[in-house]
Amino acid sequence: MSGLPEQRPIRVLVVEDDPVAADAHARYVAATPGFTVTATAHSRAEAVRALDRAREAGAPVELILLDLYLPDGHGLHLCATLRTAGHSADIIAVTSARDLATVRQAVSAGVVQYLLKPFGAAALGDRLRQYARYRASLGREGEALGQDEVDRALALLRGTDRTSLPKGLTAATLETLATALRTAPDGLSAGAAAEATGVSRITARRYLEHLVTTGHATREPRYGQVGRPELGYRWKHE
Repeated sequence: MSGLPEQRPIRVLVVEDDPVAADAHARYVAATPGFTVTATAHSRAEAVRALDRAREAGAPVELILLDLYLPDGHGLHLCATLRTAGHSADIIAVTSARDLATVRQAVSAGVVQYLLKPFGAAALGDRLRQYARYRASLGREGEALGQDEVDRALALLRGTDRTSLPKGLTAATLETLATALRTAPDGLSAGAAAEATGVSRITARRYLEHLVTTGHATREPRYGQVGRPELGYRWKHE
């Protein structure tokens, strides 16, 4: 069973300048139940035209797999252009850009997931299923029932949802720590995680240990400095 709701497939636009990679990404999407590829584009200009055509046809794109390095401009510039033009598609960045400044800019631009290249079908499928569960959780009309519903939806998007968290842990802070760890290519220590998220070192360690316990992260000693080795944490990518 896919675990996805029985509903119309989510319409996806693949934006990737490398034709071979674009074809591979499109095949990965098509192989994931609950999704369909409406078009592929190899530049910002092609992406805008594809989005406009889909909207005019009454079947607007709902999710974009966006490479950040495009021949006619940076992918994050496309994000701003789309919002100005009234396109509301969500964006998953698929990129080799590992610098944290770009990650922060992507989050500010509204990117909902950030997937580092190279990746395989399993890794992308995992992100797509998380996204589908997130959409399903917010599929009804009206207002959120409360903070818990909002926290749970965002946790589903990040793959950190838990029906019951240990005492003292909250879904919102768990999502923050998980996002910081997921987007750190070399992993994080508790101190670095605390600095990145604004929580205390002790709090960061509690959440990082929870991610290890639940199978989302790994823990390993870091050597190279005088004194006791420091524990380092890494997100466990599929």
